[in-house]
Amino acid sequence: MHLKTSATIALTVALLAGTSALAQQRTLVFNHYMVQPAPMEAINAAIAAFEAEYPDIDVVENTFDPEGYKTSIRNFLSADPPDVFQWMAGNRMAPFVNAGQVMDISDVWAENGLTEQLASGMASMSIDGAQYGIPYSYYQWGIYYNRDAYAAVGATVPTTWDEFLANCALFLAADIDCLTTGTSALWPAAGIFDYLNLRTNGYEFHSELTAGLIPWTDDRVRATFAEWAKIVPQYVTENHAALDWQDAAALLVQGKAANYVMGNFAVSVFLDGGMTTDNLGFMAFPTINPDVVRAEEAPTDAVFVAAGATNVADAKLFMAFMARPDIQTQMNITLGQLPVNAMATVGDDPYIQAGFELLSTTTGGIAQFFDRDADAEMAKLGMEGFQEFMVLPENLDDILTRLEEARQRIYAQ
Repeated sequence: MHLKTSATIALTVALLAGTSALAQQRTLVFNHYMVQPAPMEAINAAIAAFEAEYPDIDVVENTFDPEGYKTSIRNFLSADPPDVFQWMAGNRMAPFVNAGQVMDISDVWAENGLTEQLASGMASMSIDGAQYGIPYSYYQWGIYYNRDAYAAVGATVPTTWDEFLANCALFLAADIDCLTTGTSALWPAAGIFDYLNLRTNGYEFHSELTAGLIPWTDDRVRATFAEWAKIVPQYVTENHAALDWQDAAALLVQGKAANYVMGNFAVSVFLDGGMTTDNLGFMAFPTINPDVVRAEEAPTDAVFVAAGATNVADAKLFMAFMARPDIQTQMNITLGQLPVNAMATVGDDPYIQAGFELLSTTTGGIAQFFDRDADAEMAKLGMEGFQEFMVLPENLDDILTRLEEARQRIYAQ
């Protein structure tokens, strides 16, 4: 009888222990759109590392098609919020923050020293002095240039806009396009506008303009176009409006153009076309107004905690984890992009290294690109206007009037 009782007690204890273990297993729901091969590999490895470090937490993923996610996020943040979710920085996150659907995680930033480690991405993750997400990956924009073309005319790499314009005169004399681009898809023109505006007026102004807070007829906007007018149309590939961006890349490869404002994703196109690290160079967009703190263009991916999160404590653990330099290093090796954490490391690719140095030392803010920063309809109309200006700069007044009318209509909704 004693043995039977002891066995019963032992079985009961074992069952209770098992039940306790199950009760301790916590769930963290993560909505994201990292479904392409490289992003999926990167996030799967990060989640596996997180679960290994925190074995009591089970990350449950809900994955979405990237395009469908843009609609789904509006629905799930309202009706069925996850604990954490992926989204974009800057003005793309602002509507959800302003609607009270994203949690303030300034405490995570403060407790983990992120104001220094993630300094380059802090402005794009902040609203009214509070931080709302963790940026983990981005890629640089800038000017890619043909070193052989520079050598052919005796030009030196410029650091100021005046030096860039002086080079343009040398290239024009040699029948080389100073700046090439292909604007048939519109967005490459936006990259040029963004940099001209960032260098003329700074990140805060640019952010407010793309958020619909500043009239397009403002004199400071006109100042940006005045700088643009110094290179169009005479120094830009003549038929750019009929070219795709890859067509313009061929002109840089062939030495028929000297410079190209583009994102780092284009490097493979340049190298596949026949360029090498010997003749493909990269530089930061030159300074226009020396009183403006340098800001850069770097579309940024980030993770956030939903305001309606069920498991807030573990969601914040995940935020701190995704901010770590070792995690960002490994993720971005897989992604072929750049870690935001300045303490992370990058491989030996010279363009990745140049981008990491450029962005990690940026204190003026990180813009997300015009069609991410602006409302979708406003972005399309804006880019159409940019393309028109590059072909017919004399139409500036009409262009700005149309854009201002659109701003008043779109942002009044």
